Amino acid sequence: MTPLYPEIEPYLTHQLEMEQLSNGQYHQVYVEECGNPDGIPVVFLHGGPGSGCRPSHRCYFDPNLYRIILFDQRGCGRSLPHGELENNNTSFLIADMETIRQHLNIDRWVIFGGSWGSTLGLCYAQRHPDTVLAMILRGIFLGRQQDIDWVYAEGGASRLFPDAWQQLVKHLPETDQASPLKAYYQQLTAPDEVHQMAAAKLLQAWESTIVTLRDHEHQPDLTQEPSPLAHSRIQLHFSLDECFIADMPILNNIELIRTIPTTIVQGRYDIVCPTQQAWELHQAWPEAELDIIPMAGHAAGEPALISALIRATRNMAKRLSNSHFQPSA
Repeated sequence: MTPLYPEIEPYLTHQLEMEQLSNGQYHQVYVEECGNPDGIPVVFLHGGPGSGCRPSHRCYFDPNLYRIILFDQRGCGRSLPHGELENNNTSFLIADMETIRQHLNIDRWVIFGGSWGSTLGLCYAQRHPDTVLAMILRGIFLGRQQDIDWVYAEGGASRLFPDAWQQLVKHLPETDQASPLKAYYQQLTAPDEVHQMAAAKLLQAWESTIVTLRDHEHQPDLTQEPSPLAHSRIQLHFSLDECFIADMPILNNIELIRTIPTTIVQGRYDIVCPTQQAWELHQAWPEAELDIIPMAGHAAGEPALISALIRATRNMAKRLSNSHFQPSA
């Protein structure tokens, strides 16, 4: 198995101020740059929504070849205000990516995203195809109601983990147990902080159970673990509104990105984002390379997925170098 690249530190960080909120505060988006300032620009899109970036996320790229851009999406990680829901939807995140790209004087960049990060990356590319050099996507999530229901409604992942599902819903009224998102969102946005945190921890326990194929192979990076409350609030905020992309279905807009070089890495036994979603995307977009990893689940930190993603970033760097890529305007 190929390991991650050695840990590195950012050579530059930014706190970009966006628009003002109704309470007078401003959305502030944390951005960092790592690796080679003259390398191939790549932007890492974290999952969730709501997860935030971690130091290990810098390590999927050869720091001699890539200019590695990471940012915490609105309300996540080091972005402020923490857990903020106002003006927090997919269109705002896409606009933030454009603000970051322009602020960093990048003409075109590589999109690297997994799970929700793949959703955001695909939506961004369909909105701004001329700014995308290439894409490396993992654990495809198409953001449709059926994809959300697979994780958060009875009859999907709950059939594989009925014991964990029971722990998630047994505290709720019976009428809410088949589809518990609204009940949990009410708890997460209620004034009682004790109930908020209790709900967040139950949701986090469910997600942690289904995220990896083999628990002993995956050691999560807890050095910058996002607040479970902020994570869950943002995640359900998006999930209850079909990720704010019902008006721009990904599969209906493949023509906009068809010629962008793309590698899709998919764990065969991904429970969070089943392989069916990656397969549907590949059927609509056969030009994209689909690499199904036999003994892997969802988490990017699983050894088999690390190897596949490192291979993908190396191959993409070679491909772009052979095409005499010029990174900046």
